[in-house]
Amino acid sequence: MDLKQLIKEEEEECDGRHQQVDAKLALQSFLDRIPITSILYHNPNASSDLELKSDDCVRDAISLLYTNNVSGAPIVENVDSDLRKFVDRDIGFIEFSSMVLWSLEELKKVRAESKSDDDGLLSVLEQNSQIGQTKIGELAKSFLWEPFFPVNSNDTLFHVLLLFAKHPRLGVIPVVESSNSRVMCYINQNAVVQLLLQSSGLDWFDQIADKSIAEFGFEKACRFFSVYGDQTITDAWHILWKEETDGVPVIDQGSETLIGVVRRSDVHLLLDDDGIFKNRKNITIEQFIKTHSKSHQKPNMSTDNISKMQLSSCALLLEHDLLPRANTVITNQKSDSLKQVMKSLVASNSSQSFLVNESGKLEGILTLKDVISPFSPPSLDSRINGGGFFNAALEQADCHVKDGTLFCNN
Repeated sequence: MDLKQLIKEEEEECDGRHQQVDAKLALQSFLDRIPITSILYHNPNASSDLELKSDDCVRDAISLLYTNNVSGAPIVENVDSDLRKFVDRDIGFIEFSSMVLWSLEELKKVRAESKSDDDGLLSVLEQNSQIGQTKIGELAKSFLWEPFFPVNSNDTLFHVLLLFAKHPRLGVIPVVESSNSRVMCYINQNAVVQLLLQSSGLDWFDQIADKSIAEFGFEKACRFFSVYGDQTITDAWHILWKEETDGVPVIDQGSETLIGVVRRSDVHLLLDDDGIFKNRKNITIEQFIKTHSKSHQKPNMSTDNISKMQLSSCALLLEHDLLPRANTVITNQKSDSLKQVMKSLVASNSSQSFLVNESGKLEGILTLKDVISPFSPPSLDSRINGGGFFNAALEQADCHVKDGTLFCNN
């Protein structure tokens, strides 16, 4: 159904009741009528059928995802698919960037150095089998997995928002076919924000989206971290790993102004160019940004030029034409409206906006999760539990939860 027609019908229905409806509840009721097919587009190049087994090793998994240009994949438990439903086989979801960043941290611990100047990341992982041969299933001990929470194509946007709100680590949501539960495509947060923006002009939406950022009291926005341009690229990767963030802002040490951002998605460059891996302890972040921006020049795009199909089809691609340049920094001030932030993030296909004051100094970071949260349900549906990710992860980590507290047996 056309979204504008749906808006008109919803307004007429509300007018017919002559009732004063709470804006947020009315908007959520409206969102529960929008099918997620509005943002679905199956792209065969996204390799949605690609899966990793729990006994696959890290090195092979990194290589497989990189070769197929896929940023992440479901983890499949080693069971006979004839004995269990297809969806029950998926026990988690793991990202390419998480495995690479984990590998870099582990390599620092053993102080491993390449035996040859020609060795890249994959070769070094092969030489250090205690790292490269680590099983995907064992990474549950580090909680590198993300939950695998599929939705059906006949579910609504409200259902997707609920999942994103309930599970902060969720980056993409798989959409499965009703007939066989096989993954047909993925939904990312950027596509959801773009669809939300189509409600602009609807009173229920505008009452929320037209508020200034300061009115929402985003607590995380006040806590931020950054690196200076003259630090090494390994410093930026370490913060990405430690803070579990999608990007770290880069500041010029002299002017204290933003000059760029290092994103998790950038780690694929380690495999594009072995020289980056070999010289990672010497390459400054500013050098990395300049080189990355120069080799990935892309035209500026407006919100109108990025279609829902493009955002949906790129949800699981490791590298694509819509990725922002390293020196593309989205900034906003606390006086800006939430709607302004949403438009900026969608137009740039970014996952973060950096809050600055009038002098251009960094004050905080807003993420897509922050932006989505005001439109999400106030009380979360506990019936949505997913595919057993947490139980499987806890079991392999020899941990359990009691009265809301995590206990590890060892």
